Amino acid sequence: MTRTATPKLGAYAALTGIGLVAALVLGRPELVALAAPFAVVLLFGLALERTPKIDVTFELFGERIVQGDTVEAELEVRSDRAAGHVQLLLDVPDGLEVETENPQLITLPANERRTIDHVIRCRDWGAHLAGEVVLREQDAFGLLVHETKLDRRRPLKVYPRGETLRRLLRPMETQTFAGNQVPRARGEGIEFADLRPFVPGDRVRRINWRATARRGEPWITETHPDRNSDVVVFLDTFLEARTEDEGTLDRAVGAAASLATHYLREKDRVGLVSFGGVINWLTASSGVVQVYRVLDSLLDAEIYLSYAWKDIDLLPVRALPPHALVLALSPLLDERTVRSLLDLRARGYDLAVIEISPVPFAVAGRSELDRLAHRLWLLRREALRSRYLRLGVPVVEWRGDVSLQAALEEVRRFKRHARVAHV
Repeated sequence: MTRTATPKLGAYAALTGIGLVAALVLGRPELVALAAPFAVVLLFGLALERTPKIDVTFELFGERIVQGDTVEAELEVRSDRAAGHVQLLLDVPDGLEVETENPQLITLPANERRTIDHVIRCRDWGAHLAGEVVLREQDAFGLLVHETKLDRRRPLKVYPRGETLRRLLRPMETQTFAGNQVPRARGEGIEFADLRPFVPGDRVRRINWRATARRGEPWITETHPDRNSDVVVFLDTFLEARTEDEGTLDRAVGAAASLATHYLREKDRVGLVSFGGVINWLTASSGVVQVYRVLDSLLDAEIYLSYAWKDIDLLPVRALPPHALVLALSPLLDERTVRSLLDLRARGYDLAVIEISPVPFAVAGRSELDRLAHRLWLLRREALRSRYLRLGVPVVEWRGDVSLQAALEEVRRFKRHARVAHV
C-alpha cells in the first residue's frame, strides 16, 4: 500500500504557512485567523487518518472463451469502516478489454459488501491472467490517498476463433480404426462398393436379395469399411510477419484450430507439431479430450528467436505417425522450415503446405530501389513454391481476405490433377 498526498494537502499547507509568515513579517495578527481554518483541517485530517482495511474478491464466470466473445466478472468489496471515496480499477492484460465503466467510484458503508459487475471482451487469443485490482481510497478530509494493488488474478483461456469448414482434405492412407473415412479397400462397412457372386464362406446377411432374385443365384454386396486417418498440423514458429494488430502467427493459429477441431469431429486422430526456436509436439489422438489438448497447446505458440539449426530428426517418431497427412501452416520465411518440409516429403509423407502469406505485411517502399527489392523478394518466393510443386507438394498462398475453405479447395484441385512425383 502506498500513501500519497493530494493537491488539497499541499494547497492547505501552503496557505497555512503563507498566513503565519505574513502575520509575523507584517505584524498583522488577523492574518493568523485567516490561516487558522486551513491549519485546523490539516491537524484533524492528519491526526484522524487511519489506514483502511478493504477486502476485494474477484470472480470470473468462465475459464474458456472463444476469441471475440465476452465473459462476465464480479468484484466484491468489503470495508471494516465507512469509506466515502473508493475508486476501483480492474486492470486486465493486453488482449482483453473491460467494456463496462472502469474505474468506478463507490461509497462503502462499514462492514457491508458491495458488488460490482464487469464485462470483459476477449480480443486476442492466448492464456491470460485477469483480475489485478487497483484500489484507491481517499480520506474524509480529502488530504491523503491510499493506493493498493491486489493480485486477484484468475486464469482465462481465450481460444482462437476458427472458421467453419464444409470439406476437408482426405489423406491418401487410412488407419485400421473406425472413423468416417471411406478407403478404397473393401471390407466390413456400410458404404456400397460392388456386387459379386456368392462364394462359400460368405455371410448370409451380406446376400443382396434383390440381385439374387433377379439373377437366379446368390449375389453378395461388397462394402467399404469405415476408417479414420492420422492428421498432423505442422505450425511454423521460427519467424512471423506482423503489423501492430495482427501477424502471420495469429492467422496460422486460427487455421490450426479450425483444421484440428474439424478433423477430430470426423473421428480422425490429430496431432500437433510446433516447429521453431522451441519445438513442441502433441501425439496424435482422437476424442473430445484431444480437442482441448490441441487448443491448449496452440495457446502456447510463440515466436522464439533462435539461430540454432534444427531439422525434423529432433521430433520423436510418435509425433509424426507413418502415412499421416501433414498440413503445414507456415509463412515460409525461415530456411529451416523450408528444409524440414522438403525432408518430410522425401520421407513419403502426404504433405500439403498452406502458406500464410507475409506479403500483406510487407509493403513496398516509395523509392525505386525499395520497389525493386520488393519485386525480387516476390520472385524468390515464387521460386520457393516451385521447389515444392516440382516434388508434387501442393503449396497454396493464403491471405486474410480469402477463406481457409478456398485454400483447401485449391489443394484438393492440385491433388486431383497433379501427376505423381517421385522423390
